[in-house]
Amino acid sequence: MENTLTQLFDFLRFDGNQDLQQVVDSVHARYAAKRELSLDELSAVNAAGDPHPVKKEEQGQPEQ
Repeated sequence: MENTLTQLFDFLRFDGNQDLQQVVDSVHARYAAKRELSLDELSAVNAAGDPHPVKKEEQGQPEQ
């Protein structure tokens, strides 16, 4: 219960903060005109890295 109250009061530091809201509004305005990626485009996105990493031995370094 104490942890929940701490988190709620922590949120209150940011809720209604005009400076923070200006930053949020600025980001939304900057990226609002951007379009969503199509499914074909999304299939080319790999935010986690290469799904088929090269093994160290293939790079010329022996595996340890």
